[in-house]
Amino acid sequence: MKQIVGFIAMIIVLATCGEMAEAQQVGKIWRIGFLSSVSPEPSAHLYQAFLQGLDDFGYVEGKNVRVEPRWAEGKTKRLPELAAELVALKVDLIVSTGGTVTAHAAKRATQNIPIVFTAGGDVVKLGLIASLARPGGNLTGLSLLTTELNSKRLELLKETIPTLRRAGIVGNPANPNYAIHVNETRAAAKQLGLQVHVLEARQKNDIESVFSTLAEKRVGALLVLSDPMLNANRQRIADLAIETRLPAIYEFREFVEAGGLMSYGTDIVAVYRRLGIYVDKIIKGTKPSELPVELPTNFEMIVNLKTAKQIGLTIPPNVLARADRVIK
Repeated sequence: MKQIVGFIAMIIVLATCGEMAEAQQVGKIWRIGFLSSVSPEPSAHLYQAFLQGLDDFGYVEGKNVRVEPRWAEGKTKRLPELAAELVALKVDLIVSTGGTVTAHAAKRATQNIPIVFTAGGDVVKLGLIASLARPGGNLTGLSLLTTELNSKRLELLKETIPTLRRAGIVGNPANPNYAIHVNETRAAAKQLGLQVHVLEARQKNDIESVFSTLAEKRVGALLVLSDPMLNANRQRIADLAIETRLPAIYEFREFVEAGGLMSYGTDIVAVYRRLGIYVDKIIKGTKPSELPVELPTNFEMIVNLKTAKQIGLTIPPNVLARADRVIK
């Protein structure tokens, strides 16, 4: 009889412990590291989109989740230090944004903490993951397809300016995707019969001299390659393009909203919001290695007619008809 009573007591204790553990899990405040290569100001709308993505799945800042943001403010050499800080805080998960350079810093900092990234270019070729379908390791996330769309952007410039013969390309050589960007864009330019002049901008102070050189080279249009530093300085780039009356195309609509002429690419705000899907799945137990990297399926083209008028350019009707949004 004593053995039966003891066995029942043990069952009660185990059940109680299980209930307590479940209650602790339900009441847990998840700690999420947010690592970015840029400054908070130009990325405020993207950070809010990320928080909204968490909210979509019931994760509310200060209630059941605590986000620890770390901003490199354009100083990519600080990324390893900031990633190490998040690891030391023992966060449950790290969200890496602002390009592949950020994801690499996070990957080097930990092989155990799950990492969800947003990154452009060939994330397999750059060594972030093993494959898109089965990433392996502790990383997964969303690709922006930044490199693959540069040929399309050049085509749009050529259609907008049929007489175009010489185009400028501006990129940041510190970006891991830079060489891939340039090589593939050169190949696309050759197919279109375009001469290209590649100019480098490593930091904000380089932007002014780049536009001076573009004027000297007498290029007829400009393609700005995707890069966190360039994206963060979109207002200055758009202003200089207007001042020099240079038609330019960009990846993200934020450039056009800042006064740029055209953009074609992924809806970056939607991408940041979709980070919440990955965070939720990992919190619920799915391993990053089992979560395929998501590729964008919807692309948007934005045209700023106000800017076109300022620089004396008429957008052809066939180009304008394909725009998803027109700023007048």
